[in-house]
Amino acid sequence: MGEGKERVNNGDQKVAFYRLFSFADRLDIVLMIIGMISAIVTGMAQPMMTLIFGNVINSFGSTTDRSLVVHEVSKDPHLSRSPLAATFRSVFRSEAAAMENDGLISGEVIGRMSGDTILIQDAMGEKVGKFIQLMSTFIGGFVVAFVRGWLLSLVLLSCIPALVIAGGAMGLIMTKMSSRGQLAYVEAGNVVEQTVGAIRTVTSFTGEKLAINKYNSKLQVAYTATAQQGLASGIGLGTVLLTIFSSYGLTIWYGSKLIIEKGYNGGIVINVIMAIMTGGMSLGQTSPCLNAFAAGQAAAYKMFETINRKPLIDVYDNGGIVKEDIKGDIELKDVYFRYPARPDVEIFSGFSLKVPSGTTAALVGQSGSGKSTVISLLQRFYDPNGGEVLVDGINLKKFQLRWIREKMGLVSQEPILFTTTIRENIAYGKENATNEEIKTAIELANAAKFIEKLPKGLDTMVGEHGTQLSGGQKQRIAIARAILKNPKILLLDEATSALDAESERIVQDALTNIMSSRTTVVVAHRLTTVRNADLIAVVQDGKILEQGTHAKLIKNPDGAYSQLVRLQEGTNKAEDAQRMEMDNLDTIRDFDITMGRSASQRLPLWRSISRNPSAARDLDIGMGRSASQSLWRSISRGPSTACDVDIVTGRSGSQRLSVRRSVSRSSSTARFGLLAPIEIQTEIEGEETIRTDQNKPREVSIWRLAYLNKPELPVLLLGSLAACIHGVIFPIFGLLQSIAIKIFYEPHNELKKDSSFWAVMYVTLGVATLTVAPMQNYFFGVAGGKLIWRIRSKSFEKVVHQEISWFDDPKNSSGAVGARLSTDASTVRSLVGDALAQIVQNITTIIAGLVISFTANWILAFIILAVLPLVGLQGFVQVKFLEGFSEDAKVMYEEASQVASDAVGSIRTVASFCAEKKVIDMYKRKCEGPMKHGARIGLVSGAGFGFSFFALYCANAFCFFIGALLVQHGKATFGDVFKVYFALTISALGVSQTAAFAPDTNKAKDSVASIFEIIDSKPKIDSSSNEGTTLATVNGGIEFKHVSFKYPTRPDVQIFRDLCLTIPSGKITGGAYASLVSLQMASST
Repeated sequence: MGEGKERVNNGDQKVAFYRLFSFADRLDIVLMIIGMISAIVTGMAQPMMTLIFGNVINSFGSTTDRSLVVHEVSKDPHLSRSPLAATFRSVFRSEAAAMENDGLISGEVIGRMSGDTILIQDAMGEKVGKFIQLMSTFIGGFVVAFVRGWLLSLVLLSCIPALVIAGGAMGLIMTKMSSRGQLAYVEAGNVVEQTVGAIRTVTSFTGEKLAINKYNSKLQVAYTATAQQGLASGIGLGTVLLTIFSSYGLTIWYGSKLIIEKGYNGGIVINVIMAIMTGGMSLGQTSPCLNAFAAGQAAAYKMFETINRKPLIDVYDNGGIVKEDIKGDIELKDVYFRYPARPDVEIFSGFSLKVPSGTTAALVGQSGSGKSTVISLLQRFYDPNGGEVLVDGINLKKFQLRWIREKMGLVSQEPILFTTTIRENIAYGKENATNEEIKTAIELANAAKFIEKLPKGLDTMVGEHGTQLSGGQKQRIAIARAILKNPKILLLDEATSALDAESERIVQDALTNIMSSRTTVVVAHRLTTVRNADLIAVVQDGKILEQGTHAKLIKNPDGAYSQLVRLQEGTNKAEDAQRMEMDNLDTIRDFDITMGRSASQRLPLWRSISRNPSAARDLDIGMGRSASQSLWRSISRGPSTACDVDIVTGRSGSQRLSVRRSVSRSSSTARFGLLAPIEIQTEIEGEETIRTDQNKPREVSIWRLAYLNKPELPVLLLGSLAACIHGVIFPIFGLLQSIAIKIFYEPHNELKKDSSFWAVMYVTLGVATLTVAPMQNYFFGVAGGKLIWRIRSKSFEKVVHQEISWFDDPKNSSGAVGARLSTDASTVRSLVGDALAQIVQNITTIIAGLVISFTANWILAFIILAVLPLVGLQGFVQVKFLEGFSEDAKVMYEEASQVASDAVGSIRTVASFCAEKKVIDMYKRKCEGPMKHGARIGLVSGAGFGFSFFALYCANAFCFFIGALLVQHGKATFGDVFKVYFALTISALGVSQTAAFAPDTNKAKDSVASIFEIIDSKPKIDSSSNEGTTLATVNGGIEFKHVSFKYPTRPDVQIFRDLCLTIPSGKITGGAYASLVSLQMASST
């Protein structure tokens, strides 16, 4: 488990509270010390108010609280950033086996680093200062009480164990409930991450409903935990207040006894009561802080587990051999290996392979034979279970991991790109690479041509996971990245598999040039690309069946290699036949162009051709975006243009042929039914335009949010009723206090009788609190939980039904959407959960307090009423200053979440290029904005809270001064003054508490606007709509009639203009390119 961790049961995990501050630096420690001292002084101010009044109160209120909140809140984001960065760093520190075994996938990491971080930040921030202040008030109250009447105070200490037991039990239960809820929300975040990250696949297979149902099932678990958490906190709070009120009853009864028997006077007992009342009320107000601490500890468990984990393969370990350079000799010696996630499947059993320095070894064979595993072992993503992996005769484990990886360059089968520019993606290959080096790399990788055609060239955004580029273009960028690294050992894992035949030939020539001076291991699918390899090894079922050069292996007609060659040669013969048919087809089309036939006139000829089973199986019409090849490299108005037709063979779908034809300037009609004259931009692949409009979402009425909670209206009414009753509790408590003051000056016989009665009334008030507090918290917990469920569900449902172009916007990437659904929905709950309950309760408290004041003495009440707006004014000013601040920070944290999403989702690529430090530094830079933003909020909040206490103390002083004048002139009694005083104190406290929720409420309003921006968005192509024509049977005939199209994120690039294309039913006739497929599936309009 590790130090400082506790495990109550399998579903209850947390870290010790002090460990939340493990990453505090010296500045943080200084700020915390200052904040703690300020909190203690501020907390002691209220107990001292029971002893001294007047001008001293002003000095306390005008200075102490401001420094407290400024220091506590301004250090908050900085501290929360540290565990964030440490978690991020530890994720990259983990070996691949741990990532697979622990299920440490991108969605979970983002969920932990967005939703959980808010809870940790809350537990480490201002609530720490508030808790210290409240506990200082509680302790200070008892100190004052002991000074004034130690015997009475000593008796009251008997109540402390009951308070500790009640608070401790509440904390344990809250931790358990919070852990369950957070685990469910993390799993829901995984669903969002996976769905949005693969939205095209989800949409293609109409999997939206399945994803929504899976998401809702996770939300159901979280809702149940939320409701249980509300009930538990209510019972805990009610028990604490019952203990406190019973303590006051004991004070009244025993204090009266001391007056009668021990010579105490009413002033001493009153002072002890006031001191204990102040301290006791402060203890009761620690419940939200304790809830935040419990939630933060539970949320930190998984984060600290990741941070503290000692990886078996540690990229940050600086130990190991570091040489001037390596020669590049590679040997796998009697290797045994099983993937940790699949321990029952043996991959290698005594596998051996030797690759001398400067030579090229090709691994060929069927899929799943273990070829790519060799690459993973060489990169040391895994360690073998037995045997050795040697480089220059030295075990790979003995090298410094980061150094040896820097000597290797990897190009994977699936090209991994980050959500940034082409330049930045290539620059991952070498730190501080110059423009000349980058340009050289893209030229060698045959990427220069298509990059130059892009509007912003190398500065073009590639989109999330490179979705704005074709597969071939992404692969060429990945190859350029590896070339830039200039490695001693080059690892090519089917590096050219995504390229068409022509591009593959050019790129293969470039790779051949750079392979000549380094050791190269190639995992190949097409045998034609590895014929010149120095060593070809045929791998099957984790064993090498045979190895040697092409010339040697081909001599054995029954050998595994010869069989693979014959298999692919059979495919080539089919390709040759198709080449002849396509030549005939092009001749017919040229004749049609010369004769000026229309598209409709050519249709019968198309049909006759398509009836031939050996006709073209796929016409790759590459008009943009995610195309893997291009039908027409360009059609322009110049004298002549080369037109490439990539034919994908019907048998294997892997062999391509390129037929070049000339189109004369005089042609009035383009081919394949494209009516003349047409300009089609091809291979100009996506520049993802970043939306510069960062204005916060439009303001949304709070009533819209309330409408979403309409089904829970009965629950909200019951919760509000309970909150109203709860709100009356403290004014009644103040009334009882004023009555107690009066009876202490009664004759002893009446004092003994009345004290017993009013002591019982205190206990009765505590029982009432124990009844309504659980009801209030439970009902509001149910309503808040349902609201979060409904908001998340509706938002996710709207997200998955958005048109595909919506996801091309960077702010709608998987990481950003996941963070918004996680943080916004949780923040919105504050308007219906604890904050709304507190607001209803405090409004009732204020009303009840004013009623008591006016009933006691209307003259004094009117005068006090004129003072109350001073307290309310500070809350209003604070809200206005905070307005609009939180949205900026939320956007900045979304940007950081996207960096994390990209990096964690591409962790092998990051590890291969030793880019851990680069992405971590980038993540830290993204977090700096919210940190500075937090300091600004701290200054504003500090001023607001400082003014709040200043106004409160001034109001108290003014109340007693005016009361004294009224008593002097016979307009009020001493008891009336105390009734009004308590009413003022408690009512002002209610206003101050309500304003204290301003930061949460303001953030919630921003989140409401952000959520409704999603909910209100109208998809241009709504897959959830039931409108439109439905057919009993679909024949499958497809026709594009005069289609013009631009991608919404690239409005300056014309993809289609007046496209006409007919695809007969039942025939395989193209449609392999993303632009046509997207239009056909209504992904774009």
